Amino acid sequence: MSGLGKVVRSGVARRRVQTLVIGLATMMAVAASVLGGTLLVVSGAPFDDAFARRHGAHLSLQFDADTVGAGQLSTSKDAEGVSDAAGPFPTATLTPRSDGMGGPGWPMTVVGRDGPGRDVDELTLLDGRWPTRSGEIVVSADSALLATLGMKVTFPGLPGDPTLTVVGAARSVTQTADAWVLPSQMPALTAPGSGGHQMLYRFTDAGTAAQITEGGKAVTRSLPRGAVVGEQSWLTVRKTVERDTALYVPFLMAFGALGLVMSVLIVGNVVASAVGTGTRRIGVLKAVGFTPAQVVRAHVAQALIPAAVGASLGVLAGHLLAVPVLAEAQDVYSTSSLAVAPWVDLTVIAGVLALVAATAWASALRAGRLRTVDALAVGRTAAAGCGRWAARLAGRLPLPQPVALGLARPFARPARALAMGTAILFGAIAVTFTVGMGASLGQVMTTRAHNAADVVVPAPVPDFGPRSPGSEQQPAVDPAAVAAAIEAAPGTGKYFRATRVRATVSGLPGTIEVNSFTGDASWGGYTMVSGRWIERTGEAVVPTPLLTATGTRIGDTVTLNGLARPVTVRIVGEVFDTRNGGMQVFTDASTLKDAHPDLTETSHHIAVTPGTDVTAYADALNEDLAPLGADTQVGGLDSGSDMVGTLNALSAILTLMLVAVAALGVLNGVLLDTRERVREIGVHKAIGMTPRQTVAMVLTSVVVTGLVAGALGVPLGVALHGWVIPAMADSVGLRLPGSVTAVYHAAELLPLTLGGLFIATLGALLPAGWAARARTATALRTE
Repeated sequence: MSGLGKVVRSGVARRRVQTLVIGLATMMAVAASVLGGTLLVVSGAPFDDAFARRHGAHLSLQFDADTVGAGQLSTSKDAEGVSDAAGPFPTATLTPRSDGMGGPGWPMTVVGRDGPGRDVDELTLLDGRWPTRSGEIVVSADSALLATLGMKVTFPGLPGDPTLTVVGAARSVTQTADAWVLPSQMPALTAPGSGGHQMLYRFTDAGTAAQITEGGKAVTRSLPRGAVVGEQSWLTVRKTVERDTALYVPFLMAFGALGLVMSVLIVGNVVASAVGTGTRRIGVLKAVGFTPAQVVRAHVAQALIPAAVGASLGVLAGHLLAVPVLAEAQDVYSTSSLAVAPWVDLTVIAGVLALVAATAWASALRAGRLRTVDALAVGRTAAAGCGRWAARLAGRLPLPQPVALGLARPFARPARALAMGTAILFGAIAVTFTVGMGASLGQVMTTRAHNAADVVVPAPVPDFGPRSPGSEQQPAVDPAAVAAAIEAAPGTGKYFRATRVRATVSGLPGTIEVNSFTGDASWGGYTMVSGRWIERTGEAVVPTPLLTATGTRIGDTVTLNGLARPVTVRIVGEVFDTRNGGMQVFTDASTLKDAHPDLTETSHHIAVTPGTDVTAYADALNEDLAPLGADTQVGGLDSGSDMVGTLNALSAILTLMLVAVAALGVLNGVLLDTRERVREIGVHKAIGMTPRQTVAMVLTSVVVTGLVAGALGVPLGVALHGWVIPAMADSVGLRLPGSVTAVYHAAELLPLTLGGLFIATLGALLPAGWAARARTATALRTE
């Protein structure tokens, strides 16, 4: 072995603690970078990535089985522009009843398929298996039917009331069905005259709505007129998914970027500090004949060896951490099969190792250029007089001597204290930003749900097209009768009803939703961004996207068309609402008097009187509503609480990662400082310092740094939150109410400020334990 190789081997073996710290720092950096880089990748275009991976259908068409046969549909696969097709699959629209469901549920589309497919609309089995015989069913994860494995699902009204067992859960990236069975099961689920066929198409060109329309015309040109009874474009599904995830993508990308930045800073700091402490050894090597280039190569190799081991372990740790995080991200994005891309692993490993090599090279080169005498003269302690004023000041304080020694230590090594403070600062910023981000997203989910009501009578389920006999649309619910029952019920407090209709606005393509209220709806959870709520006839409030699309502002008017007569409303407020892409108008029912005779989509919202048991009230009201064909729902409409839980879980996992990286930076600094002071610690022990006092001295050496970094990190984290949250909203064309941005409270800021002290103490625990266990004689002999 060459002399240079012996130096490298001995350096790695002799400086075991330094080697371990570099390896741990690299492992944490790689793990955080793999996780952060993966989040950045999957957040870029989650739907498009999943669509390409699962060969999603560009166009899904539903056909009437009585109008067109399966043989005719098979010939449509050869139409111009079709690159691939699947089907025809037998299909039916049914209304199930499941275990624990008191009445019929939501209508669902059931399709008969032999398997999950491959070339078009490849389904992802999330749980369980595919049906192997009749009597089994796989339910879509996006279906309104919340199914579990083993659940019995009955289809009442069909001959024999067929009952199927749920054996799996799957997801279609283009949401082509609510459930799947074997084709042999479909005859039992299809009454005469109610069957249908489904065809799934992929086109060579399908990037625009015009191309999808042209492709649809091509595949139906040779088919009988009226054969198509339903269609769905992948562009429509993508728009819906991206609208739902628009607020979450920047959230995950922000965490990914934080993880990458912190990893770079900590690794650079650790390697630079480790090489810097070897300056005296560099002088020895130069004294025995090593050239500056050999010295640099030796120290770069000493850093790269543990870094390479740490990088390998870091990739493994990053993948293990990515499993739960990506599982949560799949729920956020309503997609499937998110995984760590191999190129992310390779890029992270190459980048981190390059960072280690560059940092070690720069630090060793600086030391290698020193004259041999100067390098040998570099001591293991601070320069004479450095920090003595702090030691004298601390000695005058009424504190135990070990605590006073610890408090003065950062001033003896200001550069190292600054490096540790930087790590703690970024950790405090990350924690503060995370707390605010989680609170803001919780406020967004609560605000967008408008679910302040204690009890809601939902609007009847709309009809979704042809049905089998036995799953007929329920009789229309009379809103006036429901209102009378609610008003007569004991315990009813505040109450309003909301009716939703479709309309158009001049200059805007497509339709918008118009929500009209009977009664005071201002307490229903509608949060104003600016302006005020509706107070009189002819007024309306609208979300930000509609203001932007129409070029209007508060005080302007818009005309609603497509109703029984045109209705002009004056905008008096800007409300926060993300449903339907923000294309909604909220107004008083008297404004739309005689303009919309259709009242089928009417929901009723109730706040019970103080002291009333909500569950008992809902049960009693259900008895009165049952003859009317309506029922209640306790706790308001879906607020997205599952989504809030998912995002909070993500926040917790990612915050722990960032805190661990910051604590590792502290660990490195304190460990190097303790190793340098080992002889001094031996002297203290020789004159009577106990192990407990030694621990106190080491821990208090980071108290000042932790408190200062925490005090600076909290306002910086608040400022970062105040910049990122509005920027996230601006990216999706929204303005946020004050309740979403003003989420920090005085009672939270003090604990957050002490978070810097927590990170510092966490990083100093191991070095403190090592110093306390060191034998006095060994410490005194250490050079």
